[in-house]
Amino acid sequence: MKRFEELFAPHLDAAYNLARWLTGQDSAAHDVVQESALRAFRFSQRFAGGNAKAWFLTIVRNESYTWLKASAGHRWVALGDEFPEDDDTPSHGQTPELLAIHTENAALIQQALCALPPVFREVIVLKELEDMPYKDIALVVDIPIGTVMSRLARARAMLKHELLKLHDHE
Repeated sequence: MKRFEELFAPHLDAAYNLARWLTGQDSAAHDVVQESALRAFRFSQRFAGGNAKAWFLTIVRNESYTWLKASAGHRWVALGDEFPEDDDTPSHGQTPELLAIHTENAALIQQALCALPPVFREVIVLKELEDMPYKDIALVVDIPIGTVMSRLARARAMLKHELLKLHDHE
């Protein structure tokens, strides 16, 4: 139990974040993280050292895809789902107008990101939201580092395209 707490518990937020973006559902993300944590605990003796976050997020990624496959009738991209919001209390420099713009932009980015296929969404989430290095993303996604970089470039281009589409529909 102590080994799990030291190695994997600090990464539960990152695990939830990845599962949430991949499954598109809060309840599914919680289930995925719970199952992933159980697997990490059960198989922690197999972790031979190295990057505990990457090892744990690999389990989360695999569990997320297992959930997606089991929910074949489920629509992967749930654009209207609620995501955890940041504290919207205005700081000294934020006017109500700036806060409204920020909130609207965040919603558009969220909608555009949800429109991406999961294999592209995951590299964006791991790089931009979790700030993981390419080599760790390669471990989590189980692809070569060059593929991570090219997939990330394609994901960014797709995200830009989706944002432009959303902007044009306003």
